[in-house]
Amino acid sequence: MNAPALQVDNLCTHFTTPRGVVRAVNGVSFSVGRGEILGVVGESGSGKSQTGYSIMGLIDAPGKIVGGSIRLAGEELRGLSEAQWRRIRGNRIAMIFQDPMMTLNPVLRIDTQMVEAVLAHRKMSRRAALDEARAALVQVGIPAPDERLRAYPHQFSGGMRQRVAIAIALINRPDVVIADEPTTALDVTIQAQILGEIQQLCRNRGTALIWITHDLSVVAGLVDRVCVMYGGRIVEQGSVDQVLDAPRHPYTRGLMDSIPSRNPKGAMLRQIPGAPLSLINAGEGCAFRTRCGHAAPECAHEIPETAGEAGHTFRCIRPIVDAHEEMA
Repeated sequence: MNAPALQVDNLCTHFTTPRGVVRAVNGVSFSVGRGEILGVVGESGSGKSQTGYSIMGLIDAPGKIVGGSIRLAGEELRGLSEAQWRRIRGNRIAMIFQDPMMTLNPVLRIDTQMVEAVLAHRKMSRRAALDEARAALVQVGIPAPDERLRAYPHQFSGGMRQRVAIAIALINRPDVVIADEPTTALDVTIQAQILGEIQQLCRNRGTALIWITHDLSVVAGLVDRVCVMYGGRIVEQGSVDQVLDAPRHPYTRGLMDSIPSRNPKGAMLRQIPGAPLSLINAGEGCAFRTRCGHAAPECAHEIPETAGEAGHTFRCIRPIVDAHEEMA
């Protein structure tokens, strides 16, 4: 068996604050294969983005990766020097941010930025790098690429800027791409176009994609497998059909029930009660226990991961058994 494109084992990222330690990422483990798309879903503050930043080596003080392993095609990334990271970022592993202006420099033309992204990792002439940039824009569906290359970011719409950011992330054909809610601010038509293009590019190139989002409708149509995060942990993971059609963790079921289109017409919208538990000195128990209708006293203690069907795991001692079971 070939090694997965990315293997994350027991990743822990903590932030030390005057009030205590925030366990933003608390024992996260998953893998993603070549050409596979993995969705990471959850509410704001669940640890999704910090997981992505940890994998990319972008955690700044007071944050610190305190445990676990991150292996890119079998190569351990923890402990790399900044010089080693510069050779890997944007080359073998890349990230697409929610705001494209985190990627694009507003005072440089697009051709300058894309050519620099190529020449930073590959030895070739500037003309050849420009050809690569032009081809990358065409691949993400940008018309008149020669004209667009000579433009500045402010001359693009939000959707076009995000396409440029995606093109830059993919231009060096990385093994892994991490996308942190890159289509959240876009209208649904542009969003659907970009999702289709990214899906096709990943399949054609064998690129592994980690798609971080809170939008379950995007997950349902894009990804192969899903990791559901809450309180810094993965509480359920499996194939998209397993997790969305037959959720076992009460939190996953709560997310599904919160989708307005699943509610009967005229009925009150369902929602997950309460607010997320503070991750400052939160202890070892289930972080969802204060909002869960299935909670038991044992939930205050460490919750082991339980295996269901093949590849479907969940971290709950009182999982949902019946798909039609009413949540308290």
